[in-house]
Amino acid sequence: MELGTQLKQVLRRLRRAPLFTFLTLLMLAAGVGANVAVFSVLEGVLLKPLPYPHPEQLIGVWLTAPGVNLLNATLSPADYFIYREQNHTLEDIGLWDPDSDTVTGIGEPEQVRALNVTDGTLAILGVKPALGRLFSRADDLPSAPPTVVLSYGYWQRKFGGSPSVIGRTIIVDGKPRQIIGVLPQEFHFLDQPDAAFVALDQLDRSKMTLGQYSHQALARLKPGVTIEKADADVARMLPIVLGSFPPPPGFSLTLFKQARIAPNLRPLKRDVTGDIGTLLWVLMGSLGMVLLIACANVANLFLVRTEGRQQELAIRTALGASRGRIAGELLFESLVIGLLGSLLGLAVAYAGIRSLVKLAPAGLPRIDNIGIDAQVLLFTLGIAILTSLLFGSVPVLKYASATASGLREGGRTLSQSRERHRARNILVTLQVALAFVLLISSGLMIRTFRALARVDPGFNPAGVQTFQIEIPSAQISNDEQVPRMEEQIRDKLAALPGVSDVAFSTAVPMDGNPWRDPILVQGREDAQSGTPRLRQFNLVSPEYFQTLGIPIVAGRTFTWSEIYGKIPVAIVGESLAREYWRTPADALGKRIRVSTVDDWREIIGVVGNVHYNGMTEDAPSSVYFPTMVAKFESQPIRVERTPTFNVRSPRAGSQAFLSELRQAVWSVDTSTPLAQIRTLGDLYDSSVSRTSFTLIMLGIAGAMALLLGTVGLYGVIAYSVSQRTREIGIRIALGAQQKEVTRMFVRQGLLLAGIGVAFGLAAAFAVMRLMSSLLFHVSPVDPLTYGLVTVGLVLSALVASYVPSRRAASVNPVEALRAE
Repeated sequence: MELGTQLKQVLRRLRRAPLFTFLTLLMLAAGVGANVAVFSVLEGVLLKPLPYPHPEQLIGVWLTAPGVNLLNATLSPADYFIYREQNHTLEDIGLWDPDSDTVTGIGEPEQVRALNVTDGTLAILGVKPALGRLFSRADDLPSAPPTVVLSYGYWQRKFGGSPSVIGRTIIVDGKPRQIIGVLPQEFHFLDQPDAAFVALDQLDRSKMTLGQYSHQALARLKPGVTIEKADADVARMLPIVLGSFPPPPGFSLTLFKQARIAPNLRPLKRDVTGDIGTLLWVLMGSLGMVLLIACANVANLFLVRTEGRQQELAIRTALGASRGRIAGELLFESLVIGLLGSLLGLAVAYAGIRSLVKLAPAGLPRIDNIGIDAQVLLFTLGIAILTSLLFGSVPVLKYASATASGLREGGRTLSQSRERHRARNILVTLQVALAFVLLISSGLMIRTFRALARVDPGFNPAGVQTFQIEIPSAQISNDEQVPRMEEQIRDKLAALPGVSDVAFSTAVPMDGNPWRDPILVQGREDAQSGTPRLRQFNLVSPEYFQTLGIPIVAGRTFTWSEIYGKIPVAIVGESLAREYWRTPADALGKRIRVSTVDDWREIIGVVGNVHYNGMTEDAPSSVYFPTMVAKFESQPIRVERTPTFNVRSPRAGSQAFLSELRQAVWSVDTSTPLAQIRTLGDLYDSSVSRTSFTLIMLGIAGAMALLLGTVGLYGVIAYSVSQRTREIGIRIALGAQQKEVTRMFVRQGLLLAGIGVAFGLAAAFAVMRLMSSLLFHVSPVDPLTYGLVTVGLVLSALVASYVPSRRAASVNPVEALRAE
């Protein structure tokens, strides 16, 4: 039979069975569409190579320091110089850091995203400038004039795409920089937000000391070199670093040795994607289970449909049709259904991708790569063929070998045997087992979300607007004048309508900018014979704790006279106070410092613990200092020149309020733009966005699985009732009570559900451990979750079995026997 003729026959049969066609296409479209949507995200984020030449040679260069409990530490300039000069495995290495700079002299002053790099960073990525040139080694020398390379977008926006921009000068943070090049339009630096320009981070080797681990690094391996070889090469150079540069004043070389610094190299792609891979693979696996459940339901429908054609197949066999031909026709019909369902699923996926991107957790990497491309289309074709084989093979294996005996079987006067029910029962058991696993996943995420909701963040995120400004030294060279300008801005902001509190600080909770260093405690030298632990540092204004709603447990906050007088005082978090002095009150009056050449600082207050690094991480031990301090970290004076202002007001987040904030800042200095504008509530929501996204996606998958599984169980019991009408009539005629008939079918449904739950329980114990990294204060084998899911599934099975069982109990024996 020609393919076209066979296709016409299949389509004709499908038109004659509209309910069957609608249900199968609906279930397949939902299952395939969900899988294709998640695969498009998985492919765009994880599977696509980085868009640079030979991306497999690109690595991220990190350190680990188990001595101070640091798993991922950035590089210091000292590391960079030794690696670049003495490595045997790298073509080149470059440092880079995201930044935010003030640009003046070109229209209104603005704060723009920037990147600070060393001269080799862009060349390592294989970038060719669209205009001019990139940085050279000569530009990297401390004596060279400052230079800048513009992004394509900034060049177009600010200079209209004029080629004459090369050689011009722009003012960045009060300093002139010469424009030497323009980056190509398609270039994107890793997964960083588009920067307006790239500035050279000129480092003076002659002034370097150990420490300053604050620079991210990337490198390109030499051809044929593995990461393992490069890792060993870096391990060889680390002692050279310690022997080539002095420790900073107030710190000993022993401190760096006790940190046990070691290499931690990895593919650069992992720096871009982070740990999102676990989440995406879990979602892919979950929706794959939903597709299997949908296939099981479709297979059951095909079984029913093929049973209705059993006599037709037997006649064809008797007339000489081979088993292979019958099997081929059945598989062809399932393939047509699978392709049609997958085409509809592709349309569902297109809409689903847009929803996924909107619901995606904050900071989802490579989001611009997500879409339907050739790889996604190939995946759709593959999944169409796979699903067709999955649901089509069941009736093929069961009925393709139909013989003439089928002419004598299946009459309406005969009840079906257990053999004929076995395939459908197995499929339903599989559905229940898969639904159990997905419901456990959803339940654990619900428990995780509830656990996060119960955790006190340590501050009140509602109604706080935050933004950052920069006060470069070219604008105010005298450090002692910086806090006076900041206080003037604070006073202007506090005078705005609806503002209750204003403060500024180095960082705010959950902004992703941790600053950590060790402290020394006076009188506790014996306890500090090992490496001091790292603590979270923050320079804050006196109103900081009140503005953010951080409780003062003991003592008091700073005063402005202490800031201007550079009085050596400090405030510590409650966990640090209890660690050293058992109670917050006992910490008052004690003294701490950072380095041995710093002044001792008296602890004047103890505040509550704050989850600075997100709700899924424990609150760090924190230390707070005034926004201007003297003899701090071996520096004669330290002020915060890029403060983040925190403004508490019910108007936070509104455009009108932002405009008023901007005008208030400009009333003090018209050249000071606002950057990093967001609310504290947004930062809090971002810290739990991955958990909420996972909860939503697994909840959808679990609900789909429960619905499909319940429908499948209902279908099996209902079909069993319809095929056993004569048997039921005989039972009732012989005196069986309606309750006994109902109980018989309910027992059958509960038995199938129980077997499915047992298999699902075994599978869940194995699979849920893969989700442990997504959970928070919840065990992967949480007994409450397992118990509730089991009860819920059993109740669903009871309802799904009871409804058709009631119809069985209402059979009129006389009518049933007369119909036979």
